[in-house]
Amino acid sequence: MALLEIDDVHKRFGNLDALQGVTFSVTEGEIFGVAGPNGAGKSVLFKTIAGVHRPDRGDIRLDGDSLVGLSPTKVCHRGLTRTFQTPTTFPSLTVRDNLRVGTTFGEGGRSVDELLDFLDLGRVADRKASNLDLFTLKRVVLGAALGAGARVLLLDEPMAGFSVVEIEKYRELVHAINDTWGVTIIIIEHLLDVLIGVSDRLMVLHYGQVLFSGLPEEVRSDETVAEVYLGQAPGAQGA
Repeated sequence: MALLEIDDVHKRFGNLDALQGVTFSVTEGEIFGVAGPNGAGKSVLFKTIAGVHRPDRGDIRLDGDSLVGLSPTKVCHRGLTRTFQTPTTFPSLTVRDNLRVGTTFGEGGRSVDELLDFLDLGRVADRKASNLDLFTLKRVVLGAALGAGARVLLLDEPMAGFSVVEIEKYRELVHAINDTWGVTIIIIEHLLDVLIGVSDRLMVLHYGQVLFSGLPEEVRSDETVAEVYLGQAPGAQGA
């Protein structure tokens, strides 16, 4: 049985169909990638799953129970947490206290000391969040989400702004979270190569519709993805 089910979800803003019949499911312990060009509906999908937006049609189920109509707070307490494209912390608080906010807010999460150790944040535990570099800051945000008791973790372009070395370190961290704690992860990334390297399965959105769903290694040979997302025919130079 799937842990998270997205069933025929539609979301419209005025004349814009942001999501059009999006359907997919994620099994427990899976890393599921979501790709797509700007405006594809990726962030709207995350906001809808997390309870920020209510779908106009369709259902979202966690453990078979519908999340539709629940506030983001109640969705979080069910074990579904998220990070944002722009990392958001309490800048005047220390790293330790930012993690404590997550562990205090959530239910059944990890301890602050456990998170500091796992995310290699011990040396900056007493430093204010306002004094952190981007890579460290995003680990703090990740720690707060894990501390809130994440069973399903939504990561919205977590590697944006990273160097090549930092991208590889973060990918290793995603796998470590998945392997060590069994957290199910859904990750949005604009860079397709990054998703191919980290995901068990991959979905591509285009104008709010599912363009592709399957194994990561299959995405480059899909003609529709090649034409719409990559901008070239499959097998062309650089594909």
